[in-house]
Amino acid sequence: MKSILALAAGLVLAAAPAIAQKKEVVIAATGGTMERALVEHFYKPFEEATGTPVNKVTTELPAQWARVQANARTGRQQFDIVTATFPDLIQHRDQLVRIDCEKLPNMKRAAPGACMEYGVMRSIGAMVMVWNTDMVKGKAPESWKDFYDVRNFPGPRGLPDTGDREYWVPVTALLADGVEKDKLFPLDLDRAYRKLDQIKPHVAVWWKSGDHVQQILRSGEVAMTMSYSGRALIMSRERPNIQMTFNQSIRDVGIWAVIKGGPNTDGAMAFLDFFMGGPERHVKFADQLNTATANLDALDLLPEAEKRRRANHPDNWSRQVMPDFEWIGANRDRLRERWVSWLTR
Repeated sequence: MKSILALAAGLVLAAAPAIAQKKEVVIAATGGTMERALVEHFYKPFEEATGTPVNKVTTELPAQWARVQANARTGRQQFDIVTATFPDLIQHRDQLVRIDCEKLPNMKRAAPGACMEYGVMRSIGAMVMVWNTDMVKGKAPESWKDFYDVRNFPGPRGLPDTGDREYWVPVTALLADGVEKDKLFPLDLDRAYRKLDQIKPHVAVWWKSGDHVQQILRSGEVAMTMSYSGRALIMSRERPNIQMTFNQSIRDVGIWAVIKGGPNTDGAMAFLDFFMGGPERHVKFADQLNTATANLDALDLLPEAEKRRRANHPDNWSRQVMPDFEWIGANRDRLRERWVSWLTR
């Protein structure tokens, strides 16, 4: 009898850690450097601080949203937190949980607007103008008007044919043509493409990736280009002749969103609050990815010169273009068709 009771007690004790362990949070994000940085600076610290395991799922955005939509039809969602863009917050709003930012204490130290109704900014960058001072001599360019001015700022140009180029590039054209940044939307595409017709003969490279834009800056294939701010940051550290400006840059942000009907919504909200805290973690995360985050305390930990290289510095933040994603979402097909038709003719 004693041996049976001892065995039963042993089984209860063995099961105790599993019973005590909190329900996991399932987070979908891209792999590579991003995943490694998230694991090191946020997933593991969250697990240690709360006892809640993080189940990371590596996926690209199109596959992620396809799974979310498929799971919505079955009523059994797999993910708690997903990676999103601004247009995703509009297009997939029916699948997202509304976030009560007032109930997440750490959001008080986030950049203005970083905690939104359906998402929390994870990483912050911008599409910036970059130039090579060995090729663009004298006065430094200050705006997209200067980028389009090949007489006063001669040299081959680079522009993206990747990502959200169907509105990124027309936005630069309208800014170059004198439209104020708070009056860009709805985009006057006829006016934009008339301006783009002027710069097209001077575009030497339509770049396809972040690696590609770094390559054309290193090789001197272009004197000026649009670039991801993170890639421009790498190049400006590597080569003093590469400079950039956040003036009229286009905000480009990675976002966390919470899926409606996910396995652990309460845990997801706890993770979002944890994520926005810990400025030291944000500094290391941002340095590893050459980006910025929405934690303002992290910005305060950087040297002044480095602060001004980051998209979330108040001076840079205020000069960025915030696109009208409601309009973009409603006109996405028209934007893309116009872009492809113009580029290939």
